[in-house]
Amino acid sequence: MARIKISFPVDFIFKTKITIRVTDVNYGGHVGNDSILSIMHEVRLQFLKHLGFKSEVDIDENVGLIVADVAIQYKTQSFHGDELEIRVAVQDFNKYGFDMLYQLINVRSGSEVAVGKTGIVCVDYTEKHVVPIPKVLLKQIS
Repeated sequence: MARIKISFPVDFIFKTKITIRVTDVNYGGHVGNDSILSIMHEVRLQFLKHLGFKSEVDIDENVGLIVADVAIQYKTQSFHGDELEIRVAVQDFNKYGFDMLYQLINVRSGSEVAVGKTGIVCVDYTEKHVVPIPKVLLKQIS
């Protein structure tokens, strides 16, 4: 089986820390695969707020973001109470969107817990169709 490979650019443009909650842990006693996706979602929202946007659905004049695809590569286990540093990069811009990359690192051990990618597409939420990346967003992330 071919493994997913996620490559990072040299520069990360945002980083934050998240502490693993008990609700992130599954019956195996470690962070569940679904929780990694939820952490990426939280970090995406923190990143947008850091840039001055209110939410994913309110970037510019009815334009928001949707996730078109997701890829996650799990590297090592993480447990309740672990603090993760999540680094964010953006790349592969096109007229309508871009990729957001996430690197999740255990602060204590320095181990890479997971890496992920979300393909982001800009959408007019009123008209319900894909639109070009708003200039106000493009200026902030490119």
